[in-house]
Amino acid sequence: MGEHSWQDSPPPVSLFLGPGQDGGQEWSVELHTRASPTNAYGIVDFKDTYVRVAVDSKPDLLLQLMLREWQMERPKLLLTVQGGSENFTLPPKVNQAFSKGLMAAALSTGAWILTDGINTGVSKYVGEAMKNFGGHDLRKRNTVGITPWGVIENNTDLIGRDVFRPYQPLGNPLSKRSCLNGFHSHFLLVDDGTLGKSGCQHGLKKKLEKQIQLQKIHPRLKQGVPVVCVVVEGGPAIVSTVLDYVSSVPPVPVFVFEGSGRAADLLAFLHKQTTLQENLDADIEEDFLVRIERVFAVERTEASHLYTLLLQCMDHRQSITIFDSESEDHLAPDAAILTTALKGTKASPAEQLSMALAWDRADIAQNDVLVSGQHWQVGSLEQAMLDALVMDRVSFVKVLIDNGMTMNRFLTVDRLEELYNMPHGQTHHFLRHLVEDAKQTSLPLGYRLSLIDMGLVIEDLIGGAYRSTYTRKPFRAVYSHMQDKRCLLFQTPQRSGDKLEEDPGLCDASLLASFNFNDLFVWAVLQQRQQMALFLWQHGEEALARATVACKLYRSMAFKARQSSMDDDPLSPSLFVSEFGQLAVDVLDCAFRQNEQMAMKLLTSEMEAWSHFTCLQMAVSSCHRPFVSHSCTQTLLTDLWTGPLNMRKNSFLKIILSLLLPPAILLLEFKSKAEMCHVPQTHEIILFGLDPVKPDTAETTDHTDGEDAERGFSFHDRYLGPVADTMSSITLQCLSWLTKLYDFYTAPVAKFWFHTISYLAFLMVFSYVVLVKMQAYPSVQEWMVIAYILSTAVEKIREVMMSEPRKLSQKLKVWFSEYWNISDFTAILLFMAGLTMRWHAEPYRTAGRIAYCLDIIFWFVRVMDLLAVNQHAGPYLTMITKMTSNMFFIVVMMAIVLLSFGVSRKAILSPDEEPSWSLARDVVFQPYWMIYGEVYADDELARVSRLFVFVSAACKDGETCPSVAFLSPILQAVYMFFQYIIMVNILIAFFNNIYFDMESTSNKLWKYNRYRYIMTYLERPWLPPPLILCSHFTLGLRAIYRKLSGVSEREERCSGLKLYLGPQDRKKLHEFEERCVEAYFYEKSEGLHSTETSRIRATAERLVMIFSINKVNFIQGGLSELDCQLGQLQDLSVLAVDTLTLLSASDSLHQDGTRLAQCKVLAPSRHAVPHSWSLPQWHGADWDVPNVRRLVAKSCKSTPPSLLKGCTAASRRPSQEFHAGTRGGRHGHTDEGEDRIKEVLIASFKVCSFIMMLQMLQGDV
Repeated sequence: MGEHSWQDSPPPVSLFLGPGQDGGQEWSVELHTRASPTNAYGIVDFKDTYVRVAVDSKPDLLLQLMLREWQMERPKLLLTVQGGSENFTLPPKVNQAFSKGLMAAALSTGAWILTDGINTGVSKYVGEAMKNFGGHDLRKRNTVGITPWGVIENNTDLIGRDVFRPYQPLGNPLSKRSCLNGFHSHFLLVDDGTLGKSGCQHGLKKKLEKQIQLQKIHPRLKQGVPVVCVVVEGGPAIVSTVLDYVSSVPPVPVFVFEGSGRAADLLAFLHKQTTLQENLDADIEEDFLVRIERVFAVERTEASHLYTLLLQCMDHRQSITIFDSESEDHLAPDAAILTTALKGTKASPAEQLSMALAWDRADIAQNDVLVSGQHWQVGSLEQAMLDALVMDRVSFVKVLIDNGMTMNRFLTVDRLEELYNMPHGQTHHFLRHLVEDAKQTSLPLGYRLSLIDMGLVIEDLIGGAYRSTYTRKPFRAVYSHMQDKRCLLFQTPQRSGDKLEEDPGLCDASLLASFNFNDLFVWAVLQQRQQMALFLWQHGEEALARATVACKLYRSMAFKARQSSMDDDPLSPSLFVSEFGQLAVDVLDCAFRQNEQMAMKLLTSEMEAWSHFTCLQMAVSSCHRPFVSHSCTQTLLTDLWTGPLNMRKNSFLKIILSLLLPPAILLLEFKSKAEMCHVPQTHEIILFGLDPVKPDTAETTDHTDGEDAERGFSFHDRYLGPVADTMSSITLQCLSWLTKLYDFYTAPVAKFWFHTISYLAFLMVFSYVVLVKMQAYPSVQEWMVIAYILSTAVEKIREVMMSEPRKLSQKLKVWFSEYWNISDFTAILLFMAGLTMRWHAEPYRTAGRIAYCLDIIFWFVRVMDLLAVNQHAGPYLTMITKMTSNMFFIVVMMAIVLLSFGVSRKAILSPDEEPSWSLARDVVFQPYWMIYGEVYADDELARVSRLFVFVSAACKDGETCPSVAFLSPILQAVYMFFQYIIMVNILIAFFNNIYFDMESTSNKLWKYNRYRYIMTYLERPWLPPPLILCSHFTLGLRAIYRKLSGVSEREERCSGLKLYLGPQDRKKLHEFEERCVEAYFYEKSEGLHSTETSRIRATAERLVMIFSINKVNFIQGGLSELDCQLGQLQDLSVLAVDTLTLLSASDSLHQDGTRLAQCKVLAPSRHAVPHSWSLPQWHGADWDVPNVRRLVAKSCKSTPPSLLKGCTAASRRPSQEFHAGTRGGRHGHTDEGEDRIKEVLIASFKVCSFIMMLQMLQGDV
């Protein structure tokens, strides 16, 4: 930022006693501080910019600092947040409403937020809102903290000029100072020389707010920046602050969050209580005073004073808005804040609309501004529409159109030129560059673009025969007249071609020029405003045509940008081509699914608004391959290719047989009128006499056309039916035969085979001519070749002259854009040169024959174009063309390597050569053939040393080789390595890569190129050369007749492949297209909804599956655990029974027998219940302590370790008791046994009850 000099206003102040001042007098800022340049500005470690400023700094300089140095965006709204400075707790709902509402209002409008910037109180809540809802774009985080320098904790750490300082936002809890909040974007640290004292920032904040209010909300708008005070909680000082805001001129609206506490709740309560009456009742007033005393902890006098201030605030209640987050019928908090900003400024409806436009909040304009009962000045809505277009506010344009704004009332020449001349950075510069390219001249500085200039740009971008409305003579006359007198009135009625009608109610200069959504759509495309173009595309007619026009314009603009190295913009036109291209394909697909014939009519119907082009022409011109390869387009092309012929199998055999035997034509099957109603008419058909319906008679014939199409009347029924009664059957049959003959020979597929057979015959004759000796005078075969090629040249001239562009230069440019036309032009010129030389004597005759020999190469290569029609051979031809066009740079690199070796090799081996043209041959000849493996090593030199074998071969017989000839084999080795190993393999890999890339798209490319083949034979006369001259003669006579009869007015409309419709049919077609667009958007929205629904359904199903799996696992685990516990309880029960049996024995011998019986275990069985014991009797021989323990351990293998341990302990305990009993007597053992029996009985009863309960639970589960 650099050091601030603060020349116009005092810089930050510092504590200083001047000379002669008494330190004991009362301290004041004026007496005890002095100004000095700021010594604290820079960036803190949480990326916030700060500067230390004086308390009396000029607000205009501060605003200049924020806009220029800090590069903050100009504010469109100022939100100053007021509230408590100490920490307080907001209720969750209030906190949520405050955080979301404040951030949504700020981010959507580009507002600035002013706070105290400290990490306590309401500023802390603003920082948390910025943290949670502020987004990731740091440039939109315009939260400015205006903080007193003296209350900042560790403020000395910030001292430094243009520095990066670390700052700890967590301060000392025992300190009375505050820390800066790290989620603010900028800080103004106000210094008045005091330490630990707050409040000095309020005056500077008020001045800064006033200065911001004076700024324009947008450069195009006159409205200033609105200010809104947002109140959250707050102490007694907030009441005075609110009164200052609402009583100022103009008043600043205040937005209060009810439920936040203290001052905010008092304002909300009083605002609601004084809705019907100005003063409160006595009891309510007393309660309110008590509430003020309790909330602010003040005396009655102070409370009365605050009550008076609150009542004064209510005198301006219209400037105060209360937001209750608990209410269910309130607006969203951001919408409520913005509505407060609109209503609180007392602005007119036009100014309110301007503010909503600057904020880009169409919802606010729709709900609060564009409502019934508003009074609008004349032209205010039109100005709002212009501002919305310039500012690229798509949502506002939609709202204005929905509220009745029409293009015939809004769009005029002046406004359209203003839209084109608006400064828009790189886009405007690129548009001027396009105008310079179109006009082939440089534009002076400050040149104002005109609509005629834009017409030239549109023609240059679309190319071909396209003519813009802005460059036609009628519009030029209107435009020049308007420029002269400036009293023309331009309206937009329904577009009616290019005719200008005169309004008798106005002066002679009041000619009408028509504009509609198409003009605005083209403007949006040329300005590269994609979202606006997508919106305008949905309005008006001919949506499919506009999508293809946008593709063509964007593609041409991208090509121009690449040529001028101006394609670095991330929003390059090349990125928008695919979007409109996909729109065109989707709409066409939707139309084709609804009605196939109507969809095909959309492709070829004439569009008057787009220079009489068709959608198919525009798609082909824009290289829109997916559109051309669509099923609808290919079906139409197939119908065009077969024409009236109805062929399904072996079509080429039937056609060839019919060409060789014409009577077989009468046996072929032809299509009906209903099947051909969607097929467009060609120029030749029109000249034959089937002229389309004239505009003045269209209305009377549309109905009959529709009936014919529905009933399926044939050509014979349509044209010969009315006179059938007056003609004989023989005459009708002859006319029917003639009609079939004409339909057959004019079908493109029949033309193709007729011309192909003729061409193959021509090649055979031409091959015979160049293979035999050339005589002094041409033979019959040579005359046939001459006639064929000369008639072909005449046909090429006819193609150029009959093409759509009007100027000859444009016609030639379009014609030479095709490769095969260039090949034909070269072949014809070469043949004409050979024909001229063959009439002279030798050696010119030989040169003419050589020209023939070279010329036949071009005619043989031309056969490949005939193969392109085939579905299987066509894709391979496309691959070859792609490989040939892309191998240029690799061939150049190979040529560089070849020349570098050839020149050095020739110079080394032949140092004494004389200047001659043979040097160039020797340099290139042998190195070129070495690429293919020929190294020129003779057999007789095989015995020569391997080092000099190639040198010897290069040396002449009888001559000694140069002394440095040993370098030649070294250079040849290096050359062969680079050329043969590297370059040739790179070329092969390159071709391989192209093959695999093209293999997946070759079918689409063939379908795209198929249009050119079909159009070629649609427009070509049916007779092949040289008989084609007869067709030329007939066409010439008919053209002369039409010109003399005055029918040539529609020459432009009669060119190309077009379907001419009457007004009623065109209206039906447009209605069908509108329904298709609506269906497309409906399907798209349904698809998005179904996608979301299916995603939610799949997620729910997965959750249900997871829950079910978890539930099953939980149940299985529970059952396993219950089974384990049941086993343990069974073991315990058996052990208890054994213990009872053991203790019940009264006799020692019987006791020993019983113990032995307990320990005797049967052989384990797989069918026995686990964890259960049996009590068989053991023999005495099996009894001893080790065996008992071993057997017990063996019997308890499936028993848990705890039970096993208890079992072994029980087995030891009876033995010990037995020995003790023998020593101590039986009496003590009997008493102890009785007590033990009681305990075991009780335990057994509990265990049995528990087992029964578990079994019941297990059965339930």
